[in-house]
Amino acid sequence: MTAQHQDRRTRPSVRALGLAAILGMVLTAGCVSTAPVKRPAPEIGHVDISSDMQLRRMVVRNDNPKGTVLLLHGFPETLHAWDSIAAALGTDYEVHAFDWPGYGESSRPSSDSFAYAPADYAKVLKGYIEHAGIDKRNLVIYATDIGALPALLAAIDDPAIAKTIVVGDFAPFNRPQYMQERLQALKNPESAEGVRAAFNRTRDEILENAFTRGLPPSSGYALSAEYKADMARGWQNGPLTSADAFYHYYSHFTRDQHEFEANIGRLKTPVKVIWGEQDIYIKKEMGIEFARKINAPLTLLAETGHYPHLQHPQQTADEIRAAFR
Repeated sequence: MTAQHQDRRTRPSVRALGLAAILGMVLTAGCVSTAPVKRPAPEIGHVDISSDMQLRRMVVRNDNPKGTVLLLHGFPETLHAWDSIAAALGTDYEVHAFDWPGYGESSRPSSDSFAYAPADYAKVLKGYIEHAGIDKRNLVIYATDIGALPALLAAIDDPAIAKTIVVGDFAPFNRPQYMQERLQALKNPESAEGVRAAFNRTRDEILENAFTRGLPPSSGYALSAEYKADMARGWQNGPLTSADAFYHYYSHFTRDQHEFEANIGRLKTPVKVIWGEQDIYIKKEMGIEFARKINAPLTLLAETGHYPHLQHPQQTADEIRAAFR
């Protein structure tokens, strides 16, 4: 056998080399796809939006964000309600969250100077967006519970406040029949003080059970010890508690609900509605009526309660991503 013939027999063919290269690329790509995604760390700090109003906030930065997400919590929560969702979204977006006045580590001015009403929270929201320098053209706001009506009131005043607002599990209209009995009593001036006192007496029970109340065991979920501790610490900073802030919110709630419903025709910002089908605090019928009235898409989440963002954080993150498309 000549050297030339031997060389041909032992040398790999070009085709074989090509297949090997392709196989190597596939294997390499497989290794990359299974590597853990590096998630940016959240920054926790404080920002002054006026001379007498400071908010604790969380920001997840992104060097090349596809947009900005602003997350607005409810009662009795703090900004740490969004830890999982902010981490998931932070790989693609810049994510913001803050404690409402009266919650967490944000300011608690006297109710004589700040009413803690939905309309007042709308001004806080607009102040935060301005002071944070957020580009409203590519902003998605996700707001739940007490955070939702302020976001919509702000949108009526400024239709360009966001690209899309996602809201759910709140009371846009004065429909007490859709609300839990204690919330109905909180709307009634004759019984509101008693509910306020009861909330303050039962802080620990609320923080332990409010999030899964009404759900079957199969739909239960657990909050982290760190999050529960943050809510407990933030319940009272100074003389005013989170329950007091909630009481003051409700003392003006009916007025601001009527104002919103009277001006709902001015709501031009795109809105999506997400609702827990088993919400016992504010029944799904409220969400169905609201979505129908503004002709907005509605997603009812099966086997889900009042806090979808805590019960199903990944699904919530997916809904927010979809709002950018």
